[in-house]
Amino acid sequence: MTTPQKSNPLHGVTLEMIVTQLVEHYGWQKLGEKIPINCFTKDPSISSSLKLLRRTPWARTKVETLYIRSLFAMKKRKQG
Repeated sequence: MTTPQKSNPLHGVTLEMIVTQLVEHYGWQKLGEKIPINCFTKDPSISSSLKLLRRTPWARTKVETLYIRSLFAMKKRKQG
């Protein structure tokens, strides 16, 4: 039996989508300030970030948490 995912903001969102949207919203420099890990601060790219985040659960959790906290601001920015 599966539970409904209506209230889960990460349901149906890939890690690549999360990183891409955060980079569009904050930019690499600001993202590196918010989450100071090398994949965001030294020669950043989507592919290098995805490799690290898939191997490092604590970093992925930080990125997902920032994404959830930033959802309202990102949606508001797209609308306005």
